[in-house]
Amino acid sequence: MAQDYNSTLNLPQTEFPMRGNLPKREPETLKKWEDERLYYKMVEKNKGKPSYVLHDGPPYANGEIHLGHALNKSLKDFIVKYKNMNGFCAPYVPGWDTHGLPIELKAMKAIGVENGAIPAVDLRKHCREYAMTQVANQMKGFKRLGSLGDYDYPYLTLRPEYEAKQVEVFGSMVKKGYMYKGLKPVYWCPDCNTALAEAEIEYSNDPCYSIYVKFNVTDDKGIFTGLGLDLSKIYFVIWTTTTWTIPGNLAICLGPEYNYTLVHVGDEYYVMAEELVKTTMETAGITEYTTEHIFTGAELEGMKTKHPLYDRPSPIIVGDHVTLESGTGCVHTAPGYGVEDFEVCKKYDDIGIIVCVDSKGKQTAEAGEFEGMDTDQANKAIAAKLTELGAMLATQKIVHQYPHCWRCNSPIIYRATEQWFCSVNDFKDEAIKAIESVQWIPEWGEDRIKGMVRDRSDWCISRQRTWGVPIPVVYCKDCGKPICNDETISAISELFRKEGSDAWWIKDTKEFIPASVKCECGCGEFTKEYDIMDVWFDSGVSHTSVMEGKDFPSLSWPADLYLEGADQYRGWFQSSLLTSVVYKGQSPYKAVCTHGWVVDGEGKAMHKSLGNGIDPSEITDQYGADILRLWAASSDYHSDIRISKPILGQLSDAYKKIRNTARFILGNLGNGAGFDPDKDSVSDDQLTELDKWALMKLDNLIDTMKKGYDAFDFHIALHALHNFCVIDMSNFYLDIIKDRLYCEKEDSVLRRAAQTAMYRIISAMTRLAAPIISFTAEEIWQFMPHSAGDDKLSVFLNQMPEKSGIEFTDDFKGKWEFIYNTRLGANKALEDARNEKTIGKSLEAKIIIKSSDADYDRYASLADQLKDILIVSGVEVEKAGTAETAFAVAKAEGDKCERCWCFSKYVGTNHDHPTLCERCAIAVEA
Repeated sequence: MAQDYNSTLNLPQTEFPMRGNLPKREPETLKKWEDERLYYKMVEKNKGKPSYVLHDGPPYANGEIHLGHALNKSLKDFIVKYKNMNGFCAPYVPGWDTHGLPIELKAMKAIGVENGAIPAVDLRKHCREYAMTQVANQMKGFKRLGSLGDYDYPYLTLRPEYEAKQVEVFGSMVKKGYMYKGLKPVYWCPDCNTALAEAEIEYSNDPCYSIYVKFNVTDDKGIFTGLGLDLSKIYFVIWTTTTWTIPGNLAICLGPEYNYTLVHVGDEYYVMAEELVKTTMETAGITEYTTEHIFTGAELEGMKTKHPLYDRPSPIIVGDHVTLESGTGCVHTAPGYGVEDFEVCKKYDDIGIIVCVDSKGKQTAEAGEFEGMDTDQANKAIAAKLTELGAMLATQKIVHQYPHCWRCNSPIIYRATEQWFCSVNDFKDEAIKAIESVQWIPEWGEDRIKGMVRDRSDWCISRQRTWGVPIPVVYCKDCGKPICNDETISAISELFRKEGSDAWWIKDTKEFIPASVKCECGCGEFTKEYDIMDVWFDSGVSHTSVMEGKDFPSLSWPADLYLEGADQYRGWFQSSLLTSVVYKGQSPYKAVCTHGWVVDGEGKAMHKSLGNGIDPSEITDQYGADILRLWAASSDYHSDIRISKPILGQLSDAYKKIRNTARFILGNLGNGAGFDPDKDSVSDDQLTELDKWALMKLDNLIDTMKKGYDAFDFHIALHALHNFCVIDMSNFYLDIIKDRLYCEKEDSVLRRAAQTAMYRIISAMTRLAAPIISFTAEEIWQFMPHSAGDDKLSVFLNQMPEKSGIEFTDDFKGKWEFIYNTRLGANKALEDARNEKTIGKSLEAKIIIKSSDADYDRYASLADQLKDILIVSGVEVEKAGTAETAFAVAKAEGDKCERCWCFSKYVGTNHDHPTLCERCAIAVEA
């Protein structure tokens, strides 16, 4: 009766599934993590180790999470997990930005009221409820990505303790003289009815008409009349793209060192920059003209013109902000509508300020006949009036970059209003110095934020809305002077700490402002400022409200890292820096890392309206969060990151290769009686050279991945892991040791050596992969055998692997590089033989190495070893007599062993096992 030799083989056996089925299994893992309080166990276990704080930039609590969120939270999670597994205690406290206009608008829409239609306290209640609902929804989405953190108690900018600290920071900035209230042009959104900060502005293409307008000279200081010219025929020509601002014109600004000329057209003369005459005349369709005389802008300063619409002068002034990039070089100057206009006009005592638009963007009575018109209506009416009066030289339809509100996407206006400002100019040098103390990743980030801070003079802090932290200032009831000192700030901060900022709208000032507080005029009664603070100020003080907050004892100041999108150079990075430099005297972060935008497979911006948007839940439902995490780790995220279904498909294929590598190893550690690392491992000197080669490759992987993680170059770490699994393991080591694993006696030293190497590989590989493919790493950890030193509960309660400690000499490395290349050459010859039907399986072959003279001795000494490495049944080495080595394939000698499938002359010589080779007969008898 024939014997079943199949049952004598050590075939792989594991319950670790071949298919990941991540959408089903990951939620089960999440529940396990939550039930076991994994994050808290991880941080507790690492107590006493050096601290590493990645401070979370708070996402805005409005709307579902998007792929930008998914990228950001994944990158942060990679770092937090890696640091906790690599010698640090790295707590992570997620946060949310919970105040501001979008929430207020959504809350009003939900309850069906207009602004001001219900009491502020009632509106704030609805806003809070809406914000907390959004926090809960987004938190669920972030957890689904595999993010570990203190989600039991995240930081929220609406918490009383947070608001109290924010008041203290404001008070400190007032005390140091950096806060002031003043009239100044600010970005203003007529739709949202509030001032905006620079970080709340987005630029997009806007079609408009640019106009060239003539201002008649009324006083030339004798310069033009001295040339015999008639003043009534001389005009300065201004250019603007914002026709609606013409009623606010109070001056015309020239570049002091630019050359200006008189352009003679018919009986009129037009003053404009010499360099811009040609383009202006082309736009006006004027071909017959001459230029006469040259004057510098400085020479023309002090002349006067008449406003074409009103009976008032528009004097000629000079300013360094004037450029010759477009227009006429004569800049329409309306100090109520632009910061540069406002600043240059302050240098002239006889120029005031006019603001002819209200908070809704409509022209006021000061605009005369245009009163009540919005900007679009005013643009048309004013242009028509200028044409009627003969003041319009030319118009041109153009498309230009124009600022829009980030919330409602409507074009904004510039409008001078009384606002609270932070004077960045007063501490700009300190801010630049603080920037230079930070590590910027990538390095160009330093120049970017430096440029932004250098270009910034003021930061508009106030907003004309209800849902936020009120500006903690009271005003004298008699003289109106603002009062903000140590006493008032302490009282307001304590009030907010106990009752929250709602108390500002509920309580009278007498109930919280100490009786000892008096105005200089002697009055002790006060009114309150009801403008709220810019939400960038809210989030900008998180470095002290959170990292120094008593509610978050695990955190420390300053943060080791801030990691956000590149748009935060003008947003959170900057607001945090500015408040910290004033409040603490230094930067709130040691390093800043940025990521780019998520774009589609063609590099286009993703929008639902374009039909190319992908919701993160779509990906987790179809592929699993680990595929989304692989995507986040797969490319250089400092620039824009592409995503599409084909890209996700490729990543799924890569994932399968990593999973299958792990499954093969688990199957060969879990069969038979299994493998106990503490009992069954062999010593290093019992490992074969091939096993040592595998551990050498593992050492290289540990080095490369740790360096990648340390530098936040996750794509380097991931690519190294993938290549290790595919090239070093599946294509080489694991392929070669199958025979040893399956056919050697279960507890033989040779087989235990392979298992020892595999155990060390799977243990290290799983820990190295855990920060990126967290769910899969946790799954592998639950199926693999463990030594006594492992924490079996979770892979995240263990440390990153150390290298093998084996010394690999240059001779060893050289020898195995030679063997590796030999296998590549032999595999090609075997493939050719298969295609020619000479052989089927490689074990049916004998490789004949026709060696060059130089390599003959080396090949000859390796012949027996190469038989196993090439997975053939025989190797012969002969001299080729040439400089190149070639590989030939012949039929293997002997018969096929029924058990291992190798061909051997021994098969048929053993009476008890006539169908086995010598090695298999011994193994079976044993």
